[in-house]
Amino acid sequence: MTQHFPTPQIRFYLTAPAPCPYLPDRQERKVFAHLPYSEGAQVNDRLTQSGFRRSQNIAYRPACEACEACVSVRIPVADHRPSRSDRKILNRNTDLYRSLVEAEATQEQFELLRRYLQARHAEGGMTDMGWPDFVAMVEDTPVRSHLIEYRLASPAGGPGDLVACTLVDLLGDGLSMVYSFYDPDLPRRSLGRFMILDHLAQASLTGMPFVYLGYWVKGSQKMDYKARFQPLEALGPSGWRLLGARELAQTTD
Repeated sequence: MTQHFPTPQIRFYLTAPAPCPYLPDRQERKVFAHLPYSEGAQVNDRLTQSGFRRSQNIAYRPACEACEACVSVRIPVADHRPSRSDRKILNRNTDLYRSLVEAEATQEQFELLRRYLQARHAEGGMTDMGWPDFVAMVEDTPVRSHLIEYRLASPAGGPGDLVACTLVDLLGDGLSMVYSFYDPDLPRRSLGRFMILDHLAQASLTGMPFVYLGYWVKGSQKMDYKARFQPLEALGPSGWRLLGARELAQTTD
């Protein structure tokens, strides 16, 4: 006899208005829900496919009243072809050691994150993150998560210093790159783009159709890099669709 267990009811909440971290002179609001631990992976799958993003045990998406600049995007893996620039980035990083590790925070990862935030996002709220916050960011998850670490070769051979890291959710239809950070002092490696290219390769090897990149924000320099990955699908009122070159080139007034 097959037993059917009810899917937990999800309650959604709306945040108060706050300054937008991406576009000047705008306010943001988010709708969010707590992910259940009993069926967190399945619920996160459905919400991600509906444009939500995960942070610890919370799924959220923009719900701004006068702005629709934030667009949930994903890369269709089978259709992606590395550009000449992509191939150069891949070649520059062939000396990196890649390893999948459990979603467990380490002091080495935290120190790298602190350096990255101070160099690239000094004005952002995450610069106040302490060790307990980082542990929660990595480990407080009801879904299938892991970390990918990238290390330079040591003088003695084998993996050495940690230079890049990505927190990743394993979805039913792909990989969701939750948060990535890297050594801001390494020149010419383009580690942010490299990690996306590497996850496209890993998704292709395992037969996963999509790599989810979170939100692309028109007019935000912080998010411009996502438009470089084409073809790119965006979630709209009628579902997921391919973005055209003109749409990707547009900026918000």
